[in-house]
Amino acid sequence: MDNYLQARRRMVEEQIAVRGIRDPRVLAAMVATPRHLFVPEGQWHHAYEDHPLPLDEGQTISQPFIVAAMTEALDVTPESKVLEIGTGSGYQTAILARLARMVYTVEIIQSLSVRARLVLQRLDLRNVRFRIGDGHRGWPEFAPYDRVIVTAAAETVPYQLVEQMSEGGKMVVPVGPVGVQVLTLGVKHGTKLVQRHLMGVVFVPFVHDRKPAENGRP
Repeated sequence: MDNYLQARRRMVEEQIAVRGIRDPRVLAAMVATPRHLFVPEGQWHHAYEDHPLPLDEGQTISQPFIVAAMTEALDVTPESKVLEIGTGSGYQTAILARLARMVYTVEIIQSLSVRARLVLQRLDLRNVRFRIGDGHRGWPEFAPYDRVIVTAAAETVPYQLVEQMSEGGKMVVPVGPVGVQVLTLGVKHGTKLVQRHLMGVVFVPFVHDRKPAENGRP
């Protein structure tokens, strides 16, 4: 019994669709994905409100509208191979998994990656591979990627990730200093990323290694 289904439907109707998100696949994925499972149980009653919520290790789960906006901008197709940098709670990962052929997700904080993997297993989302390590390096083993999404604020566009994109591939990344960033959509043409700004956002910083990288098993 899904006690939160009506809350998710209201969230999508009143907080997301009304603000301009139109892609029916994105809206359906947001309805289908139980956001409360990705936050501490004490926060479940806030899970479908349109604001970030705290996670362990000083991290946050993004507000639902921002997740929907980033996903729609990324333009994921059923054939897309997606690289996600910053697994975090795994909520964005789950949304992507419902839309893409395969998702490769990298998280630098081991405890977050482990917990996210358990939640996605519970939801029977099997088209996701997890890696623990520095997201600045991407995951070259499985490149090139059709889509790249970064869920932490980069000071500049991370060009090591651009190198792992396919021609015509798209990247969504918040760019800017701590406290204020611009959500940026980039399309790869040759060796360049043609960029345009989408909206102002605030994300936690895109951090480098805290310890040596360790690959998670697929």
